[in-house]
This record gives sequence, structure tokens and C-alpha cells, in this order.
Amino acid sequence: MRPLDGFEGSGPLARLIYRREGRSRRISSWDRTGGNRDFLTIPAGQTATLAEIQGAGCIRHIWITVGCRDRLYLRKVVLRMFWDGELEPSVLAPLGDFFGLGHGIARSFMSLPLATVTHENNEGNYGGGIALNCYFPMPFSQGARIEVVNECEVEVSSFYYYIDYEQYDAPLPDHVLRFHAHYRQEYPTRGVQGNLFEQRRNYWELGDTPNLSDAENYLILEAEGAGHYVGCVLSVDNIDPLPVIRKLGSQEQLIKEYTWWGEGDDMIFIDGEPWPPSLHGTGSEDYFSQAWGMHPKAYLYSGASIYEHDPKFPDRRQCTSYRFHIEDPILFTRSIRVSIEHGHANLQENDYSSVAYWYQTEPHKPLPPLPPVHERLPRNMREAK
Repeated sequence: MRPLDGFEGSGPLARLIYRREGRSRRISSWDRTGGNRDFLTIPAGQTATLAEIQGAGCIRHIWITVGCRDRLYLRKVVLRMFWDGELEPSVLAPLGDFFGLGHGIARSFMSLPLATVTHENNEGNYGGGIALNCYFPMPFSQGARIEVVNECEVEVSSFYYYIDYEQYDAPLPDHVLRFHAHYRQEYPTRGVQGNLFEQRRNYWELGDTPNLSDAENYLILEAEGAGHYVGCVLSVDNIDPLPVIRKLGSQEQLIKEYTWWGEGDDMIFIDGEPWPPSLHGTGSEDYFSQAWGMHPKAYLYSGASIYEHDPKFPDRRQCTSYRFHIEDPILFTRSIRVSIEHGHANLQENDYSSVAYWYQTEPHKPLPPLPPVHERLPRNMREAK
């Protein structure tokens, strides 16, 4: 028996004992004069190139923190990434959403590929100081370009960043896939039976409504090529109320009572297959590896980065949940379609947004453009303007 027989593991700690080829490098915003102005300033409406890397390599870690007077910079600043000289981005998402935080809200959470940290007094606020970390590996053979677009109405006064990567002497093997991420939204989703509140109908009394199609589902990802889907973050603004009749003396009063946004099944179609899909779930919280609702916990592969019932903000019903298929990537050879019902049988009308993450062969199907910046803002902040 060799000394290490039975010891070679596949986990990240087990692999640390083996030598890796390549050279570790970093591109950051450090002050080239030697001073302490270790940041970029990005004027309103301008694009900044964070990294332009030539040759083969693999990004291993990205860290970012931002100073900006706009409270919604996490939704207004856009992240774009290009691999191997491509003209269409492989990554296209608002900054906060890419790092697992929807609605422009700052929260601390930790998962295996994404982690954020903000100070205690800033938890749950829009914007503010926060550290954003990504550990998804991002390989390339001929080069990489990473950009941020400031779609705020004011300048980003300080943009700090690290991009840690490995540089290789030879191009990557053909079987190495490229990283992709894309933001989508539907504000609001449209209930297939119309607005139940206006019809004085109770969502919970419609649990036997059938749905044998994903045609009306919220779409998380639609991609062509070969690769594997590795997860998503899904943000919901729970704005769809139940109609509740309360008696006040001899008078009846109709009031709004907000309830659980979930129960929507996830459906994942592989390689253009017909109904039913290869993967069909049993409810939104089930897909996010929780049960009986979402809970205020962040775990390695699944959980909530923003919890809906934040005691600091009792009138706010915004949440972000995540599920990362790290140990269980979902494989496809020609195409993949990932969707989820918005409420059972697509009966609810809430604001949905998401970022999907996947690896695939190139060239990829062009990513749909982001909605205009004003349309990306959370409903309560749009209405406040």
C-alpha cells in the first residue's frame, strides 16, 4: 500500500496536499502611487474595467466593497464578465444579486460559493457598506474581461476590489466549461386566474387547481449547449394579499392579509424533453432545501440570505433564498430550462427576480438584456420616488 492510499479525498481540504500547476496572481484597486486611495471612482453612467487578463487562467476569488450615496447601488451597479474574447457577456447581473442579495438589501450570510459581510447596524438596510465575496471558479483559455457599469444617478465614490486568479502556461483542456450567471425578473408575476384579491377569492382554497405545464412558471434559466446548472438565488417581494372580511359592529370591512408566497413547484427540463420534466419538485421551500416555510438561516448549499420576517423591518415582505447544486449539479447535453411556479399552479402575483449560475460549452446563447434600471428597483422604492 502506498503511504497515501485511502487518503486521497475529493473535498477542498483533502486536495490541499497536492501540488497545483500555475502561478497565483491578483488584480486589485490598490493605489499605484503607494498612497491609501485604494479604490476606483466611477462616474454616473460610466463603465469601469476591473480586469483585462491575457492568456489562460482561472479566477478563484472576487472581493468587492463599494462606497456610494445611492442607497440602491446594489441593484443599480451591473457586473459583466467576458471569456476568451467573446463579444456577448457570460455574466450579466446587478452587483448585489450576483453576490446573493436581492432587492438592493445588505445582509451578512455565508454559503460555499458566496459570502457577504456588513456591520450589525447595517443589517437589512438598502445599500451601505458591505463586503461581497465569490468563490465560483471561472476558467478561461485566451483571456478574461470583467466590467462594472454604474447605472446610479450619482458617482460611485469608491469601488474597492480583489480579483484573485491562477495563470497557466497552456490553454485549458477542451472539456473545461465556462462560468455563466444571468439575472431575470418578472414584476409582478401574473396569476393564471387573475388577481384573486380583486375577485375576493382565497388562495388557500384553490389547492387542487391543476398545473401540468411550466408555460406560466417564473423562468430562472434557459440555456443551450452542454454543461451543468449549479444553482440560483431567488428574490420575492410578497405583495399579493389574501381578502379577509372583518366585522366592525354591523359593518363588514375588506382588509389585506399577507401570507406565504411559496408552494410553487420547481421544474427542470433537460435537452428539450417534453412534459413531465426530468426534475419536478414539490414546493418552493422544498427546492431551497427547507420545509414548512423558509427560515432565517444560511447554510453551505441552501438557505435564506434575506429573511422575509425581519423584526427590524416588520412592514417589509422581501426575501432572498438560494440553492447551490455543488454536490448535485444538474447535467445537460443540448439545453436546459429551469422554472418555478409563482405560488401553487401560478396563482399568485408577486414580484420575482433571480440569478442563475451554470457552466457550459461556448458559444452560449446570448443573454437577454437587463431590464432598465428604474424597472429593477424594488416596488416600495419605486413608489417612493
